Amino acid sequence: MVNGRPCAILLIIFLVLIIQCSTSAFATSHSSSMRMELIHRHAHHLSTRPKTQLELIKDLLHSDIIRQKMIAYKRRISLSPRRDALETTNTSSTAIEMPLSAGRDYGTGMYFVEFKVGTPAQKFTLVVDTGSELTWVNCRYNCGANCTTKGRLDKRRVFKGDFSSSFKTVPCFSQTCKIEFMNLFSLTRCPMPSTPCAYDFRYVDGSEAMGIFAKETVTLGLTNGRKLRLKDVVIGCSDSFQGQSFVKADGVMGLAYGKYTFAKRASEFFDGKFSYCLVDHLSHKNVSNYIIFGSNNNESSSSLSGKKRHTKLELGLLSPFYAVNVIGISIGGVMLKIPIQVWDANSGGGTIVDSGSTLTSLAEPAYKPVMAALQMSVSKFQRLMPKGLPIDYCFSSTGYDEKLVPSLVIHFADGARFEPHKKSYIIDVADGVKCLGFVSVAWPGISTIGNIMQQNYLWEFDLAQSKLGFVASSCT
Repeated sequence: MVNGRPCAILLIIFLVLIIQCSTSAFATSHSSSMRMELIHRHAHHLSTRPKTQLELIKDLLHSDIIRQKMIAYKRRISLSPRRDALETTNTSSTAIEMPLSAGRDYGTGMYFVEFKVGTPAQKFTLVVDTGSELTWVNCRYNCGANCTTKGRLDKRRVFKGDFSSSFKTVPCFSQTCKIEFMNLFSLTRCPMPSTPCAYDFRYVDGSEAMGIFAKETVTLGLTNGRKLRLKDVVIGCSDSFQGQSFVKADGVMGLAYGKYTFAKRASEFFDGKFSYCLVDHLSHKNVSNYIIFGSNNNESSSSLSGKKRHTKLELGLLSPFYAVNVIGISIGGVMLKIPIQVWDANSGGGTIVDSGSTLTSLAEPAYKPVMAALQMSVSKFQRLMPKGLPIDYCFSSTGYDEKLVPSLVIHFADGARFEPHKKSYIIDVADGVKCLGFVSVAWPGISTIGNIMQQNYLWEFDLAQSKLGFVASSCT
């Protein structure tokens, strides 16, 4: 043992050097910024044959109808308005940056982001959804060396929990499972205290994702080229799923407002902010921008048009969605006659900003006057009714000039005005065919600013200050 002491000392020094070198490759949250590239769900890698634009719009509308039912359901079961305290670290010079892209090329209507989870990291493509509370991935656990991708996960990328040294399940006997995860659809079964806490996510269309809750390390990119390991992130390990929800992705990144969402976890270390700039929904897969957690250093970029405006975020009012105080809509400078109750969440209405909805939906008392005003501007064009497309008004685009269409403006209670691009509400659905890109929601009901309406704008969600910032951008 005496003769072995120098060797032991050398070994310790060697290990310390390795640790120091390894640590230097990973920045702390005080050293730079982190962003994630955003990919439209139409651009996912699991494509079969390319869909026509009309087929794509039909699928998007089907998904939106399902989602509106889900939004209404969540409203009914939500508890009284509440707001969780957000602890933030003052790191104004830092952010997380992740590539974000549109998915036109693969026939879906969401946006995708690349996500690395586990130790060593395994890479997946997730739907970015500001209306989802749980971040989950297709997953296998406790299958050892024989871990395979059988069953419904066949031909899809699968996270293998057994191969990650940082994978930690949440015991079903814990208060976290029994109480805190109740709103995340945790199951009550608990055969043994150490059994992992299970969930069964069910969607209105009959889709479901089943699995267990875990805590994992997520590896994220910083703008200085280094990486950050964010530890103990709550994720869902889904070992079974069925139905049409999220079939083009490896899982979902939950960006809703809630205690265990990825938005809350990542942004609380970076000034309580996250932002994204959605490229045109018709962009091909080689066009992308970023979702950023922390301060967006691109705000002075030449890609921005005008000055960023702010309006209040009503966090917890229509939990877990991001609600805003709309007071009206004007078209061509004329405020439409819409009952104020349509915008009042306490009267059965309200408005949310939602990346998981494609088209913008309006409660019926707002939908009718908006459609009537816009129809007048395009009434000179031949009206068309594409088969199987549940949009009320479409027309031939031969001779169309967007200068003929008056500007639509959404007005907020604090004076802010959002003026979407005309292509975001007069949308292309097929060659030579355009439609008014709104869908109706039965009253009472929540109106939703969907991702097509949000395209080519930079959106910043400031959870610490309860503010939503937005400014027109090319998102390039």
